[in-house]
Amino acid sequence: MIEARHLRVLRAVARTGSFSAAARELGCTQPAVSQQMKALEQSAGTPLLVRTGREMRLTQAGEALVRHAVGILAGLTAAEEEVAAIAGLRAGRVRLVSFPSGSSTLVPTALARMRAAHPGTRVSLVEAEPPRSIEMLRNGDCEIALAFRYPQVRGADPAAAAEWEDLVVRPVLADRLIGLVPDGHRLAKAGAARFADLADEPWIAGCPRCRRHLVEVCESTGFSPRIDFATDDYPAVIGLVGAGLGVAALPELTLESVRAKGVTAIRLEPAVQREIVALTLPDLAHVPAVEATLDQLADAAGRRAPTR
Repeated sequence: MIEARHLRVLRAVARTGSFSAAARELGCTQPAVSQQMKALEQSAGTPLLVRTGREMRLTQAGEALVRHAVGILAGLTAAEEEVAAIAGLRAGRVRLVSFPSGSSTLVPTALARMRAAHPGTRVSLVEAEPPRSIEMLRNGDCEIALAFRYPQVRGADPAAAAEWEDLVVRPVLADRLIGLVPDGHRLAKAGAARFADLADEPWIAGCPRCRRHLVEVCESTGFSPRIDFATDDYPAVIGLVGAGLGVAALPELTLESVRAKGVTAIRLEPAVQREIVALTLPDLAHVPAVEATLDQLADAAGRRAPTR
């Protein structure tokens, strides 16, 4: 019989590439991982891993089992949480993954209200940008991923369109892009500018997904931005703009928890918004604790006041 605990170990070994790394991730010893993998291979009746140098590689049977393990473990978690809630043993557990600007703005309000309304529910938070957060959701490492995507600038992209198609999508917020220029910049008092008005400026870009979208938007308006600095740290982007080192276009949400010194925000044309959503798996969507957390995330977005 294949046991869920063995599947979790197999998934960890497949993800990390070694018994020792899997042991560190799972918080156990390497011999324990080795023992559980032997038990799983005995249950399966075929080798699931082969050693190649210092790493472990999945056999064809191992690949098949890992592929099925994702759905099996997600379904099992959903069943455990729903049965526990029905039985009144506990309200549940929710592991939430969020991108940083969501963690500092939407998430605190949502989790505070969640704790007040459902004190028995345990909610944990880790940070990851999409697409990593979406991968974590599909791998069973969380129950909810707060994620975002930008509108497609260069026509339909089948890969982008399919990114969420197998997930339950809860709309949370339409987050517009805001231009940032140093105080004293020629456009600081204008209040608004076209992307093309900033064609000759040095740019400071954010996370990889935001960076890629910035390039696409600028190219669609007739120029390629000269990106002098790129950082995933939004306070750093704002600080660099404030120091007069360039201009930036950041989602409005990133400005809500940062004290922007020496920076003037302006409206950008054409208007661009990123779509912020809360994602979960179909098997988890009706688990009471997950459903309540989704409600609170959407409600937190509705309660926020625009920064400008």
